[in-house]
Amino acid sequence: MFRKMVFGAVSLLAMAASAAHAADIKEFRVGILGGENETDRLRNYQCLADHLKSEFGFEKVSLFPAADYDGVIQGLLGGTLDFAELGASGYASVYLKDPKAVTPILTTKQTDGSTGYYSVGLALKTSGITDIKSAKGKKLGYADPDSTSGYLIPLTQIPKDTGASNETYFASTQFNGGHENNVLAVRDGKVDIAVDDSSGIGDFKNGYTSGTFHKEVAKGAVDPNDFVEVWRSGLIPNGPLVVRTALGDDMTAKLAAFFTALPGKDKACFEGVEGGDFTGYVPVKPDFYSVIVEARKAAIGG
Repeated sequence: MFRKMVFGAVSLLAMAASAAHAADIKEFRVGILGGENETDRLRNYQCLADHLKSEFGFEKVSLFPAADYDGVIQGLLGGTLDFAELGASGYASVYLKDPKAVTPILTTKQTDGSTGYYSVGLALKTSGITDIKSAKGKKLGYADPDSTSGYLIPLTQIPKDTGASNETYFASTQFNGGHENNVLAVRDGKVDIAVDDSSGIGDFKNGYTSGTFHKEVAKGAVDPNDFVEVWRSGLIPNGPLVVRTALGDDMTAKLAAFFTALPGKDKACFEGVEGGDFTGYVPVKPDFYSVIVEARKAAIGG
């Protein structure tokens, strides 16, 4: 009995310490991946910052829109960021460097019930490119070195369709500084094909239901009638919402509950943050990304 009382007391003290630690957080720091222009990212995330401040009583919620994916990755690894939504390859990069740095808590669910999306290759109709086989000798645009759909998957999967590495199959390949810039690069003729993230469901004239092409169509930056999809990957795991593990289990659980409730509490905010039509968030564990971790380890490294 005494042994049970001791263990019970220790457990209560641990729970109290965890709650106290969460209460000690004065500033909550949110990392925002690069890929879309900074003004739009900050505007879309401001409602989230307001909700977090109100819900948790933080004195300050700071938004950090990194210039590229690596800025957020390094912030999480270095402990200067508390939360971010990563792509699967970005999470794999963090995991390969320090598997305990962050805890994945949730991922998005598409309108068809899936928890995955696609990498798609987009070209202008006027280019004459109709599929990846007719793109030989053309210019391929990547988004970011830490992007899943904008680099890792096209790097490893396009060669399975062409029978050659991208470096030898295409006249050239180049990074264009994020997904938005990559879509605009093909629009402006700087590259012949741009790889982009997409739900791959819904109507192409809307840029499908989510993804950067969808965002660009929605704000009038591109006309979908000018484009054609010329390549599509297999299904990719949606990226995770991650919390800095050092915040503790109690805070992690509270954040998971907060985000799970967000679509019902403020649908417009949820859609703004996610940039498309999703049904909500669902729980996710590290092993959901095992395939991407192994793919990145083999093709790129940490």
